[in-house]
Amino acid sequence: MNHKHSLYVLANKINWNKFETEFSKLFDEKMGAPNKPIRLMTGLIILKHIRNVSDESVVEQFQENAYYQYFCGERFFSTEQPCDPSELVHFRHKIGEESLDMILKESILVNDDHDKQGPTGCGTVFLDTTVQEKNITFPTDAKLANKIIEQVQKIVEEHGLPQRQSYKRTLKKVHRDQRFRNHPKNAKKAHKADRRLKTIAGRLVRELERNLASKNLLNTYKEKIELFKKVLEQKRCDKDKVYSLHEPEVKCIGKGKEHKKYEFGNKVSIARSYSGIIVGAVSFRDKYDGHTIDDTLDHVEQMLGFRPSQAACDRGYRGQKESGTTKIVIPDVPKKNATYYQKKKAHKLFCKRAGIEPINGHLKSDHRMGRNFYKGIFGDMLNAKLAAAAFNFKRAMRRFFVLLEWLYCFCLLWNGMNKKCERPYLAFAK
Repeated sequence: MNHKHSLYVLANKINWNKFETEFSKLFDEKMGAPNKPIRLMTGLIILKHIRNVSDESVVEQFQENAYYQYFCGERFFSTEQPCDPSELVHFRHKIGEESLDMILKESILVNDDHDKQGPTGCGTVFLDTTVQEKNITFPTDAKLANKIIEQVQKIVEEHGLPQRQSYKRTLKKVHRDQRFRNHPKNAKKAHKADRRLKTIAGRLVRELERNLASKNLLNTYKEKIELFKKVLEQKRCDKDKVYSLHEPEVKCIGKGKEHKKYEFGNKVSIARSYSGIIVGAVSFRDKYDGHTIDDTLDHVEQMLGFRPSQAACDRGYRGQKESGTTKIVIPDVPKKNATYYQKKKAHKLFCKRAGIEPINGHLKSDHRMGRNFYKGIFGDMLNAKLAAAAFNFKRAMRRFFVLLEWLYCFCLLWNGMNKKCERPYLAFAK
């Protein structure tokens, strides 16, 4: 193996003993089947977000990639499957939020050796929020009514309940009428079909409720039926609407984007250090940006061990000047008595703050925050923290490579070689 490979170097920099000591307290060796090695499971979760792949793909690639196996603590190359992909799901739920914070904290410490600023450079942090979209289809009343009808029919078939009418033939005509709704001649017919679909869904839900009560099964499906009723009764301007039956906690968030008016998911607050490390990631439902400052800075304090003296934000955070001992700085018109130096200093600070925007883009495109496939509110928090940790680990891998390149070029100059420096990976190939 190439000892200069970024994954090889990263594996030796991470303090795996800390994870094994803390995570082992959550598992009982005397109950159930033998547990998989903690380093193996933790490494697979980290690799999944570093490489932006699914549970199934990271398990499959593990069998083919020697660096993956070394990163996860294997001593010899193996062609066997390390675990079933579903075991990663159980492991993530078992370790909980505190353990995820530990992984994020370790990703910060790994960067500290190569970071000029280090922890002391985090006197200033930059805050920003972004939307983490959930893995749901774009919600419409017709889609939700169709899904309600499908789930009602499934419950009826499962328990063999009587049904006065299944509406199969009627629904075929309704679905035909809903097509081409954007054509002016079809708009009226499509809206009428939408109303008809909601009426049919309401009838089936009420009939199902009566039949379940007669079979003493109503308590089993009580929450689901209440959800069906809420979806069918909600109006256009209602608050706390349901946009998905399998993810009812999803919020509709408008960030004023030209290309995407509304996004369906949850809000995530990101804190970035002056040198580009993510030092905090907190998941919210749909809070105003200014109300996320306290929780985000508390999380930063938990990660770093001290509270930053200054937090630079954009104008979306108006309304709060300080949070504890931290001063909140927001772009504004300079005071009349401000000196040229003060103006330039503020301008430089807010130019630096803009660097958090591409970080949000990298979290979404490279580390699985663009589409959240994890279930529920816990999944929202889980995805945000693991994406932030993966970004820091990936940053450390790039820094290792740049350091090696610099050392290689320095050695060439030291030896008095008067030729253009080769790229390190070409030199190692020789």
